Amino acid sequence: MAPPYQPTDLPLPRENELETRQVLKKLALAHRHLAELKGVVRSIPNETILISTLTLQEAKDSSEVENIVTTHDELFKNNLTASPYNPATKEVKNYARALSRGFDTVRKTGMLRFQDILDIQQTLEENRAGLRKLPGTELKNISTGEVVYTATKNLT
Repeated sequence: MAPPYQPTDLPLPRENELETRQVLKKLALAHRHLAELKGVVRSIPNETILISTLTLQEAKDSSEVENIVTTHDELFKNNLTASPYNPATKEVKNYARALSRGFDTVRKTGMLRFQDILDIQQTLEENRAGLRKLPGTELKNISTGEVVYTATKNLT
């Protein structure tokens, strides 16, 4: 069966549409700002401060997709005190730790192995459950009970 379109059917932008004077000016400006950022980052005595802040932001925003909502204040307060925190903050913190673990692994080895992924999962979930062995996981709409996704593949 032929694909619904042929690659030759796709309209390609004309070269002059891509490299306009305005785009090239913006490109030069972006390049300058990236160079400045690179210089500033080198002056930070501990780059972990910047990376951990970005990781925490990513974890917070990604967790909101799963309806795990916390605030920046709760996350940063938790970094400063050992006081108990709410479950959403704990989940986001685990996500950030797992993300950092993956980042560090890739930085050291240049890749992620299957065992590295399981280690990251362990950090995220705080257990050694590993991959799910039984199919049948369902995601449901909480309001209606409608199944919106069913896992059908066994990943092991």
